[in-house]
Amino acid sequence: MRLRLFLSFVLIILIAVGSVVLITRQSTVQEVRDFMFRGGVLGLENLVTRLETCYEEYQAWENCAEILSTETSMPGGPPWLRQGQGKSQEMTEKGKMPVTRLQIIDLDGNIISDTQDTVGQDTAPTAQINENALQNALPLLYQGETAGYLLPEGFETFTSQQEDALVSRLNRAALIAASIAGGAGLILAILLAYSLLRPIQNLTQAAARVGEGDLSQRVSVSGDRELATLGRVFNQMAHSLQEAAEHRKALTADIAHELRTPLSVQQAHLEALQDGIYELTPENLAPIAEQNRSLTRLVDDLRTLALADAGELTLERTETNFPELVRRTATRFGAKAQTRGITFNLSLAADCPTLTLDPQRIEQILNNLLANALRYSPENQGIEINLSHNTQRVSLAIHDNGPGIPADELLHIFDRFYKSDKSRTRSSGGTGLGLSISRKLAQAHGGNLEAGNHSQGGAVFTLTLPVGVMSNE
Repeated sequence: MRLRLFLSFVLIILIAVGSVVLITRQSTVQEVRDFMFRGGVLGLENLVTRLETCYEEYQAWENCAEILSTETSMPGGPPWLRQGQGKSQEMTEKGKMPVTRLQIIDLDGNIISDTQDTVGQDTAPTAQINENALQNALPLLYQGETAGYLLPEGFETFTSQQEDALVSRLNRAALIAASIAGGAGLILAILLAYSLLRPIQNLTQAAARVGEGDLSQRVSVSGDRELATLGRVFNQMAHSLQEAAEHRKALTADIAHELRTPLSVQQAHLEALQDGIYELTPENLAPIAEQNRSLTRLVDDLRTLALADAGELTLERTETNFPELVRRTATRFGAKAQTRGITFNLSLAADCPTLTLDPQRIEQILNNLLANALRYSPENQGIEINLSHNTQRVSLAIHDNGPGIPADELLHIFDRFYKSDKSRTRSSGGTGLGLSISRKLAQAHGGNLEAGNHSQGGAVFTLTLPVGVMSNE
C-alpha cells in the first residue's frame, strides 16, 4: 500500500514537472526567437507587428511607409529612436538598445521608407540594399513567409548559433530547476505517504485485533479530517461491539439466574414428592405450578424481546379508542388499589383522535406501568394519569408518588433484567423484563416510552404514540 501510494505520487510529480519543462522549453524557444529576431531586443516588436498588419491589409509596402513617419513625428520621438545621443551601442534607460535609423525594404532590396527622410538628414538613402546588409534586417512576415524587411542601422542581428546557445542554456536551467523541484516533490511524497498511511495501518491492525475478539481496541484520532472521522467511527463501532458483547454476557447470566430459581424449586418439590416427604395433594403441587407459570412468563417475555429485536414482532392493528382503553385497564387495577387506599386520578382528553394500534400490546404496556406505579406508591396516595395530544402525537403520562428513580439508575431503567430494588423478590417484582418489553412495544408502534422524575416528587413514565396509520414492522 505504501509503495503504491509512493509510486502514485512519483508518477504525478513526473507528469507535472515533465509537462512544465516541455511547455517551458517550447515557450522559451518562441520567446527567444521573438526577442532576437523579431525586434524584441530593440523594442521594435510593436512596430514590426504594425507593419505586418499594414501589409496584410494593403499588400504593398508603399502604403505602409507613413508608419515610420508617424512614429518619428510623435513628441519626443519613438522609444527606439535615439538620435544625437552618441550611444548607439549602449542600452537605453528602459533596457532596449538605441537605434538611430530604420528602413523598410521590400524583397527586391528596394528601400520603401527611411527614417532619415523624416528627421531632417541631408543624405538621401540609397535606392538599393545589398544582400549582406539584409542579414541584419528583421524579417516582416505575411502568411508565414517573408514579405519584406525592417533594417535597423548600426545593429548586428543575432546568429542561429547564438540562438541555439541561448536556448540551450535556458533549457539547461529549466532542467536543473525541474530536477530540484522533482527531488523536493519526491521527499514530500515520502513524507505524505508515511503520514497518510500510518493512521490507516494503525486502524487496520486495530480492526484485525477486533476481528480476533479483542473488542477493547481503540485508535487515536488526529490528523486529516476524513481520517479523524474514520477513526471516530471505528472507535464508536468498537465501543458498540464491546457493549453488545458485555450485554450479551450479562443477559446470558441473568437468564441462567432467572431460570435456576424456579427450576430448583420445582426439583426440590418433585424430589420431596418422590421420596414421600410431601403427599401428592393439590396444595403440594401448587408451588410447582406457580414456578412453572413463572418459567412460562419468562420464556414468553424473552420471545417477545427477540421478535422485537429482529423486527419480526407482529402487530394486529385496529382503530382503537385510546382513552377508553386506558380507562378500562385502570379499572382492572381498581380493586388492588383500593386495598391500599390508592386512587387513580384520570385526566383523559375527550377529543383524542382514534389511533390505529394493537390494543393487546398497548394494554400489555399499560399493565406494566400501572403495576409498577402501584408497587412504589405509598398507601393512601393518588396516581395521576394524564392524556394529551397534538396533531402528530398522543402522550400518556403516569405519575406515582413514590420515592422516584435515582439519577444513576435512570440510564439503566429500561435495561433487561434490571431491577432498581435489588432486594425485590420474584413474587413481588417479576423478571425485570417488563419495562424493556414495554419500550420495545412502544417503538414497534412508532412511538416511545420514557422515564423521569416529576418536579413534585415520584416517578413519571410517558408513553407517546403517533397519530395516523403505521405499517406493521
